[in-house]
Amino acid sequence: MPFGCLTLGEKKDYNSPSEVTDKYDLGQVVKSEEFCEIFRAKDKNTLKMYTCKKFLKKDGRKVRKAAKNEILILKMVKHHNILQLVDVFETRKEYFLFLELATGREVFDWILDQGYYSERDTSNVIRQVLEAVAYLHSLHIVHRNLKLENLVYFNRLKNSKIVISDFHLAKLENGLIKEPCGTPEYLAPEVVGRQRYGRPVDCWAIGVIMYILLSGNPPFYDETEDDDYDNHDKNLFRKILSGDYEFDSPYWDDISDSAKSLVACLMEVDQDQRLTAQEAINHEWISGNAASDKNIKDGVCAQIEKNFAKAKWKKAVRVTTMMKRLRAPDQSDSGASSPAMGASGGPVTPSTTPAPLAVTPVPPRTARDHPEAQTQEASAPTRCNGEILTSQQRYYTK
Repeated sequence: MPFGCLTLGEKKDYNSPSEVTDKYDLGQVVKSEEFCEIFRAKDKNTLKMYTCKKFLKKDGRKVRKAAKNEILILKMVKHHNILQLVDVFETRKEYFLFLELATGREVFDWILDQGYYSERDTSNVIRQVLEAVAYLHSLHIVHRNLKLENLVYFNRLKNSKIVISDFHLAKLENGLIKEPCGTPEYLAPEVVGRQRYGRPVDCWAIGVIMYILLSGNPPFYDETEDDDYDNHDKNLFRKILSGDYEFDSPYWDDISDSAKSLVACLMEVDQDQRLTAQEAINHEWISGNAASDKNIKDGVCAQIEKNFAKAKWKKAVRVTTMMKRLRAPDQSDSGASSPAMGASGGPVTPSTTPAPLAVTPVPPRTARDHPEAQTQEASAPTRCNGEILTSQQRYYTK
């Protein structure tokens, strides 16, 4: 069946498995993810290589929903910084999605291999991500799972572009969204706080990504060494809710005030005041010459290897209780505690509408609480001259 002809839910349009194998050679499984298996596939006619994602319908409603959602979203988008969907098949038992194959490395690996790495390199990465996200947001699409692992170089050429992958949690924003999902350490305060949310969550996640790329450290972490995971979770969530992060020495000593300003504006706790993707593109650190060319590789790489190679943060060892706290219904009246969800190294996926987090509130910090950010506030027109628009006004006003 040609791409574009698949109509989800029409049983009469099922493909036969032979239609897939007649057109493509499927190799061995390269990776297994939460909802699908990933293969390398070769078009038998053109010999061109693709990525194939196979979703098994028998794995449950969530898997079927994830496949249908990813197909729906990817059919809508066409942007040079987003992996493109090129073919779709639906058999009675499976969904097959064929996408462009990115042969480059993850951003982390690229940094570690560089002899010279500066703010300008990070600015180039963040600019491409912002352009893709601004495009998605113009279509009212929220990605909801932006993280470093989903940013890869398209190929291994020196000037390769960055591409965003993994759209199974993406959602059309028809009104504000309420179900929590995403990867815990990238979650915006409004998601952790069980508020309705929308496109600003993607901008928060970009701020987290930028923070890591400039320092090698995650902005939110718990330094306690005990094994009380419940306490770890509460501390992490409390920090996210209040925007409790620092541009701490020595990791940020060589980073420009302009870079700190953009991080603070993207990681603004109040989603109504947070920079939009398009506003961030217009920031001088992205569109101007404010990004420093000083080599920061040694410091960043040392922290990346310390924080991420040991999987203290990247593998999210406390996802089980995080998911429970984010997804469990309010049982405060009954005094019962909800059971933990199954452990997973992947993102928190949508479930029922949860109750607010039971953590002690801390006054939220804004960009103005960071002295380094104040120099830029005067130049951000929707944030700093007394004419702050709400997130709805700023996203929907042409």
